[in-house]
Amino acid sequence: MVRPAAKALPPKHLVALAVVAVLGLVLVADYLWASSSSSAPSSAVWSSRVTLPTSPAVQAPPVAKESKKDKKPVGSMDINATFADLPAPELKWEEMAEAPVPRLDGAAIQIKNLLYVFAGYGTINHVHSHVDIYNFSDNTWGGRFDMPKDMAHSHLGMVTDGRFIYVVTGQYGPQCRGPTARNFVLDTETKEWHDLPPLPVPRYAPATQLWRGRLHVMGGSKENRHEPGLEHWSLAVKDGKALEKEWRSEIPIPRGGPHRACVVANDKLLVIGGQEGDFMAKPGSPIFKCVRRSEVVYSNVYMLDDGMTWKELPHMPKPDSHIEFAWVNVNNSLIIVGGTTDKHPITKKMVLVGEVFRFNLGTLEWSVIGRLPFRIKTTLVGYWDGWLYFTSGQRDKGPKDPSPKKVVGCMFRTKLHL
Repeated sequence: MVRPAAKALPPKHLVALAVVAVLGLVLVADYLWASSSSSAPSSAVWSSRVTLPTSPAVQAPPVAKESKKDKKPVGSMDINATFADLPAPELKWEEMAEAPVPRLDGAAIQIKNLLYVFAGYGTINHVHSHVDIYNFSDNTWGGRFDMPKDMAHSHLGMVTDGRFIYVVTGQYGPQCRGPTARNFVLDTETKEWHDLPPLPVPRYAPATQLWRGRLHVMGGSKENRHEPGLEHWSLAVKDGKALEKEWRSEIPIPRGGPHRACVVANDKLLVIGGQEGDFMAKPGSPIFKCVRRSEVVYSNVYMLDDGMTWKELPHMPKPDSHIEFAWVNVNNSLIIVGGTTDKHPITKKMVLVGEVFRFNLGTLEWSVIGRLPFRIKTTLVGYWDGWLYFTSGQRDKGPKDPSPKKVVGCMFRTKLHL
């Protein structure tokens, strides 16, 4: 008997099996391709730093968080820590007798061969309330005497007529305590103090100068220590006495703020450099603890002339602040020593200035005429017999770190050739 032949499948079943087989082959091939390329271990791709296209299917692996200890500022290798230093010729500095105490934010006035050095911080928690005197003739310190108990201890406005020293407002006490509106005058021949009419409102470090028989006070920081003031007042004075009972309002200064040089030269009033903003007292702190706030240091130079309108002169070589007593007028040139400039762009720390600047009052041109032994702010400067002197202030951390560190009382001098 002949065995019957197998029954043939219907054509539609053959088609279905063929489709399933083809789909299976496609899926296997796709899986094998993906396994050998886009699904390869991420370490193999990223260790060779291959740049992959941006696509949802291909993403960079998660990056482990850096600890604070290991973290480095972005770009720190691109900008040197001394980025703000300007090219300057070297000066030969000679170290002299150190001041009796270190000072920060003190004040100084030169009368003939004597430099009267006032007040200032010894530390952030201690302020001085006395005057020391440096004699340029024999290069010695001596003649210490006390200030009035109600007189401010830092951020003073100060100027002299050659005998009397006018002391205007400032901060009373350590840390970031409030300002006072009290003003005083010192007779340097008798060492006697007298009162002057108070300012309309207290100010920190206002620009102060005697001009055409009037004591001018302008700018500075307002009572909160941070907001710049624009107000400008004047008071008629003569021989250490006020000729008026109240201050007169004058044309406001174009840009306010503290820590500026204020100079009378060629019968014109100049205000140089400075900043807007400053440290403030921490809210609720019983000791008025200082906390940092944003600051803008500027290079502007303003002049008031016969027209009683402010005019802008050529800017300083770079922004400079903390220079209110860091200048002298020699041979129709203003010499400015040290200060602070813009914050470091990476670390955001304060940057001290190590240059000596010259402003030629004849040509109205700025130049850099030398470098200091180190960067330093709030220097107290004098000039005698061809020598440029500076003392006190807060110096840098070292040649490669321009941020502030130690409050000093050192005294240096260099022979000035203009």
